[in-house]
Amino acid sequence: MISVLDAAPVALILALGVWTIVARDTFAAAVGFIAYGLLLTLVWVRLSGVDVALTEAAIGGGLTGALLIGAATRLRTTEAAARAETPGAFTRVLAALVAVLVSAALMACVLALPDPAPTLAPEVAANIAVTEVGNPITAFRAMDTLLEAIVLLFALIGVWSLAPDRVWGGRPGPRQHADPNGILAYVARVLPPIGIVVGMYIFWVGADHPGGKFQGATIIAAMWLLTIMAGLTDAPPISRTWLRIGLVAGPLVFIAIGIAGAVSAGAFLAYPDGFAKPLIIVIELALMPSLALILALMLAGAPQRELHP
Repeated sequence: MISVLDAAPVALILALGVWTIVARDTFAAAVGFIAYGLLLTLVWVRLSGVDVALTEAAIGGGLTGALLIGAATRLRTTEAAARAETPGAFTRVLAALVAVLVSAALMACVLALPDPAPTLAPEVAANIAVTEVGNPITAFRAMDTLLEAIVLLFALIGVWSLAPDRVWGGRPGPRQHADPNGILAYVARVLPPIGIVVGMYIFWVGADHPGGKFQGATIIAAMWLLTIMAGLTDAPPISRTWLRIGLVAGPLVFIAIGIAGAVSAGAFLAYPDGFAKPLIIVIELALMPSLALILALMLAGAPQRELHP
């Protein structure tokens, strides 16, 4: 029997999902999406998926929401034209029908699962001691985590590709100016040291408890962006060699360890006996700076200024 405390978030999530789809104003839709992500965070906590909840709050609702708000701001000039384009009745009915059919198919797939649902939890519990890592999500990161990092890297390249040719290689985003004695500059001086410590703690504790590199990298990226917004530092030109090395270093280390596992342990991303925990730590340490750079630069946007203005 579903409780009221469980039913209320479900109803709100469904309402926000519908609102995000039907809203004609892009900014309103983006705000609805952020609220949708925050409610999903609560649902994952309720389902005891704290790692997923942290990722949803940081990247699903936070990073993606900020990107959508930035896109909505850029689309302001086309809002009037978009609202004037009213789809016909046939298009609306067809879109609604497709949405209903997709939802029904997903519901049927979920309801058709056996009871109890298939799970790898027993195998994970039986083998996690070999890795010497207490958090099963960290202990068994594999192809999905590697592909997530690579997808983010390609997404950043896609953002950079939107830059005009004349500023390619320059700095992303406008130069930020703020009152050096204002509250923003004050916060940007006080908060980053604390944020970096918190980010590193969330990263390190992810070996045995909810947390990890994605959540820690998001916090560190936010601290960097805060100093940029306050005008205390500037976004680096995307042509800098150190920046490009930092972006690809994490995925390359992950791939190299995966290939080494194929040679020494018989499978890609397998770990030789006695080396699981050190290699997992190396992967996490290598990926975290790359992810922090990628997430921050995605929010900074495409290059807008020449290298030597």
